[in-house]
Amino acid sequence: MLAGLFDHFRNDLVVDLGTSQTRIGVVGEGLVLDEPSLAAVEKRSGRILSGGAAVGHLAKQMEGRMPEAFSVRRPLREGVIADFRLCQAMLRQYLRKARRPGWRLRPRVLAGVPGNATPVEKQALLSSLLRAGAGRVWILPQVMAAAVGAGLPLAEPAAGMVCNLGAGTTEAAVLSLGDRVAGESIRVGGDAFDQALVDYLRRHYSLRVGLPAAERLRIEIGSAFPLEEELTAEVSGLDAVSGLPRRATVTSEEVRQALAEPLEKIVEALRLTLDRCPPEMAADLVENGLVLCGGGALLRRLDRYLNEHTGLPARLATEPAAAVVHGLLVCLEHFDKWRPLMRSSEDDVY
Repeated sequence: MLAGLFDHFRNDLVVDLGTSQTRIGVVGEGLVLDEPSLAAVEKRSGRILSGGAAVGHLAKQMEGRMPEAFSVRRPLREGVIADFRLCQAMLRQYLRKARRPGWRLRPRVLAGVPGNATPVEKQALLSSLLRAGAGRVWILPQVMAAAVGAGLPLAEPAAGMVCNLGAGTTEAAVLSLGDRVAGESIRVGGDAFDQALVDYLRRHYSLRVGLPAAERLRIEIGSAFPLEEELTAEVSGLDAVSGLPRRATVTSEEVRQALAEPLEKIVEALRLTLDRCPPEMAADLVENGLVLCGGGALLRRLDRYLNEHTGLPARLATEPAAAVVHGLLVCLEHFDKWRPLMRSSEDDVY
């Protein structure tokens, strides 16, 4: 009875802390927060503006429209925390938003972590969440959470493959019987796509654009495989020679050409994963195929591109960007089943 009373005043949360986007889910409610991993700060002091509230969507609105004394920063880089203090302050605001109204105990939190994160980077995530207001924190590999969220039948003795494409990292894994059989994680993702576009426009159009403009162009007309009807879009920037503003019209074929190098790195990660997979599982993979998760998986015709280069049938998860959060919620709801794969600050090994 006492345990039930405590449960009434407790929030159980899951956190997908991404390089470009942070998503938080609440057990019993689903996804409740989906905001950019951004904070607007005063350069001199490093303080977050608006009394610490200038994070997420508010910081995104300020990006590129602020005086020189202020800037919009990302606390994470390549999937891991780059600015511990700023990340902690941003998470404090997000946890506050996600909690139910009224008096509550400090929430128990399950967070996803990239497979290539070092012990120090994992400890930084645990510490940031604890200092941001969590009462107890566990971490689980993001690729495992993505597979659960995408609906792969992990409990069965059959191999399935998942590729989670985030902004800072891409992780591929072959899974069977609730554990990872083989995998590869690289620090290439949506950010690498956008930087490749920035470089392409500077080289071929002598046009300087920022990463936000490149991201908009990628979303608007980008594709990994030829489209039935190719697209065009205008992009604005500064002339690299004169320094004056101007526009250029870019085609989807050109965007595809710009994205070729990071896409090849993702294919190489998939091939390495397949090379490490036992031959007996090959038949399962040919049958079950590859499931794509993460915001980067929304690039047009990426499934067809990966099918052409790996020979595996590829498909998008139902909600690719939210697959990790949905999977974390399932794991937290069935805590005892998934606890052996989790790590916490109280465990001996991270």
